[in-house]
Amino acid sequence: MECAGLVHATRPQIPPRVYRVALLGLLLAACGGKPPPLPASVDPGLQSAVVGQGDASSGPAWDGVVEAVQQAVISAQTGGRVASLHAEVNDRVAAGAVLLRLAGVEQRAGLEAAQAQLKAAEAVLVEAESRHRRASELVAKQLLSRADYDVARAARDSAIAARDAARAGVQQAGQAADYTVVRAPYAGIVSARRVELGETVAPGQALFAFYAPGALRVEAKVPQSVAAQLRAKPQAQLVFSDGRSEAGGTVTVFPSADPLTHTVTVRVAVPAMASAPAPGTTAKLLFPAVTTDDPRAHSVPATALVQRGEVSAVYVVAGGQVSLRQVRIGERHADRVDVIAGLEAADKVAIDPVAASQWLARRQAVRHD
Repeated sequence: MECAGLVHATRPQIPPRVYRVALLGLLLAACGGKPPPLPASVDPGLQSAVVGQGDASSGPAWDGVVEAVQQAVISAQTGGRVASLHAEVNDRVAAGAVLLRLAGVEQRAGLEAAQAQLKAAEAVLVEAESRHRRASELVAKQLLSRADYDVARAARDSAIAARDAARAGVQQAGQAADYTVVRAPYAGIVSARRVELGETVAPGQALFAFYAPGALRVEAKVPQSVAAQLRAKPQAQLVFSDGRSEAGGTVTVFPSADPLTHTVTVRVAVPAMASAPAPGTTAKLLFPAVTTDDPRAHSVPATALVQRGEVSAVYVVAGGQVSLRQVRIGERHADRVDVIAGLEAADKVAIDPVAASQWLARRQAVRHD
């Protein structure tokens, strides 16, 4: 009866072969028998990936970001309260179009004060020039001393300088008043608005992010060795997030490396496309001409990585067995992780580490029964 009860037990969610071996062992144990030896190799039936496959079919690849060639962050050049907003995100605006207006009460008052100072300086200059002309006539008739003439001439020169300074003050105040109206620097698209109606802004505060949708490029950081080869043979293939692949345009390799990461920035022009990718999206840069060993040749899917504190590991599938192997990881990419040590290019790793650990647990349970 006990044996019959075991036969009708709920079937665990394990591969059929493991199930049959485990069930037979349990039946024999329950009926007083001895379980047969467990096979040395059992197919785990786990999804696996070969180390390094999937990214370098057309040469080494690095993740990059699409960006507009012509882009800008528009900041406030004067302070004030936002009186009106004339642009929103995704708006296409013409060059010189008004994006925002500040109240500008202080700026207009400053302009009026500067204009009044200019008028006063001009009036003083008229009087000084009149005195200088009379002094010139009198000194010519020897009716005025040379010293008194010099005083009149100095007064005229001082009045001229004061007039010029007042004119500059008017220009400065006028420019500050003009800054209360924020305009588009060129025709383009508003990608971000970072200010709200009624908010008080300060000089230098970011107001809008703006870009021209025409010319695009992809920027990525590559190792120094790759940069050296690209300078000799600048070729690149672009693979966008939607799967489209295009031959890259002009390849620009920066002349210096980052002192912290020891990588070099590479920019690749995006060719004209009917449906251009949006700035900020990811894209891959493939370099067919690069022949040196790619650090990403030893890489695994990011989902395969197991993190236990500071220790990184993966489940390696080989010969019908699954084992947890410690690895040393390098740079992380969008969907893959570079492995510096611990794996070979032909190794297979389990894509789902949870399923692999569950399989190992069931395997050990069968061994101990």
